[in-house]
Amino acid sequence: MGEMSGNESVNLSSWLEALDNSSLELQFQEPRLRVDPWDVMLCISGTAIACENALVVAIIFYTPTLRTPMFLLIGSLATADLLAGLGLILNFFFHYLIHSETINLITVGFLVGSFSASVSSLLAITIDRYLSLYNALTYYSERTVAYIHSMLAVAWGVSLCLGLLPILGWNCLKDTSTCSIVKPLTRSNLTLLSISFFLIFIIMLHFYIQICRIVCRHAQQIALQQHFFATSSYVTTKKSVSTLAIIVGTFGTSWLPFAIYCLVADHSDPPVYTYATLLPATYNSMINPIIYAFKNQQIQKATWVLFCGCFQSNTSFHSRSPSDV
Repeated sequence: MGEMSGNESVNLSSWLEALDNSSLELQFQEPRLRVDPWDVMLCISGTAIACENALVVAIIFYTPTLRTPMFLLIGSLATADLLAGLGLILNFFFHYLIHSETINLITVGFLVGSFSASVSSLLAITIDRYLSLYNALTYYSERTVAYIHSMLAVAWGVSLCLGLLPILGWNCLKDTSTCSIVKPLTRSNLTLLSISFFLIFIIMLHFYIQICRIVCRHAQQIALQQHFFATSSYVTTKKSVSTLAIIVGTFGTSWLPFAIYCLVADHSDPPVYTYATLLPATYNSMINPIIYAFKNQQIQKATWVLFCGCFQSNTSFHSRSPSDV
């Protein structure tokens, strides 16, 4: 018994010594801050989005000749995308520097509201383009300005409400089983956003098909009057169809994968799938300034005036219809 007790005490002391050594080794290991590469890419995307759209907002704000309804809509789109880019940057820094559920809830709500305003502004631009062709004679009137202001008020009002819903309580902080792939949004909240996107996409597609028909019909009428249908009509129609295909294709390929994944995925799925579909969705806000702003000749001239002074500041810009943007 004595020998066994001695052996047991020796083994126990050896085990405690090994445990102490291992615990000391763990104590001296420096903590590592692991940054997800996907978060880094989202932050880089947000930075590019913010810089591009800040430039568009500055150009429209500091150019008095760009205060027409058409550029008001482009300014609304650029402002929404600018806020979305800033939201991506803030979300990155808050996620790794401030571990707070409240801050996370606010940033997610801010992103929801910003991207909703961006998509809503795209819908408003689509409707405005259609009206500029369908009611070409009465487009440049005070009624059109009032109508556009109403559209923007509704778009930003709805977007603000969607962004406030998670902050006001529609979140999964108290019940994690209701979480979606985008925490802390609930699955029902994300489903509502996805369905809203599909409705907007269908409406936009419908209006752009109507725009294409109107443009093709006008091109045929003009060509018949000038007796060179085979050349003029074909070129105009091809250009219109290609432009509309780029607009709808860019919007669809950017947002459709994420919207579909939001409907079929569960919060238990690997986060890599969420990142892989969310990152292309942010690219839409990066491409919007190129499609809707920088391709416009008036904004190009205003950019040179603002930065280079290559043109006289009192240069008269003749406002074109949104269908020419």
